[in-house]
Amino acid sequence: MDERLERARLGYERSVFGGDPDALPGADHGLDSLEADLALARGRVMHARFLDRREEDPRELELFDRAATLYAKVGDPRGEAAALFWKGAFHQVVRADATLAVPLFERSLDLATRAGDKLTMSYALRHLGMAEHVAGRPDAARGKLTESTRLRRELDFVPGIAANLVGLAHLAIDTGRTGEARELLDEAAALAARSRAHGMTRMVEEARQRLVS
Repeated sequence: MDERLERARLGYERSVFGGDPDALPGADHGLDSLEADLALARGRVMHARFLDRREEDPRELELFDRAATLYAKVGDPRGEAAALFWKGAFHQVVRADATLAVPLFERSLDLATRAGDKLTMSYALRHLGMAEHVAGRPDAARGKLTESTRLRRELDFVPGIAANLVGLAHLAIDTGRTGEARELLDEAAALAARSRAHGMTRMVEEARQRLVS
């Protein structure tokens, strides 16, 4: 049993049977934290389902919003940073709305940086880079994707490195640096194979099609 559920159970018993309600605020805090974790996890599952089916489920945004609110309430900046990132991802990826997405990524990056959460930092930087790419600012996009990749190398987040290299390859193709793009895609393919990240392998092959079209 999760310790937060156990704390809530003990708080209930202390209050009802022992006549001591002092443990109830701590029980509420733990349950809010647990609810935030669950909302974030369920929202991410819905996001993965969207990527597979391309069918929007508005509950995804509601879950990320709920998670962000609860993490802020319990004073968990790391959790809040993650939830804000995923809110941004919903707006950017599901609804193609950079106007709403970018400020969420920026706030996520700020919170994650202060919390020392390099993984969420890498996600926020990656998606800020994607927004810069779409907006026609390749140099800014390359800078953010490169910093995201540096963080992912530090973490040995191999599929994430491969995903970023594909993004950098698209930037290279768009700016006429096809040789660089091939090198990036070769490394991305090797990393995807090493980590059995078949989705990343498909991304590499799709990018390679741009080199021969």
